Amino acid sequence: MGALGNFIILVVIGFGIGLAMNRYGRSWLGRQVADATGADITYGLVGIAGSFMGYHLALILGLYNQFVLYVIAALIAALTVWLWRGR
Repeated sequence: MGALGNFIILVVIGFGIGLAMNRYGRSWLGRQVADATGADITYGLVGIAGSFMGYHLALILGLYNQFVLYVIAALIAALTVWLWRGR
């Protein structure tokens, strides 16, 4: 897969993780208080940053299997959003 394909996949992974953690990983009260649109975009951007960090960290560690790279990107994106939320 080329660079553009990796870029698009990492953006989709990161935004999806951020959106899912914003929508389903918060308490009922947190969802009622926060502005949904602004929070969705912010969480998505934080997830994208985490997926890029995870992907490149895996490359630095010498892991070159594409599936493993994307799994690590998703895990690090989730960890980044979780840590960013202050938990």
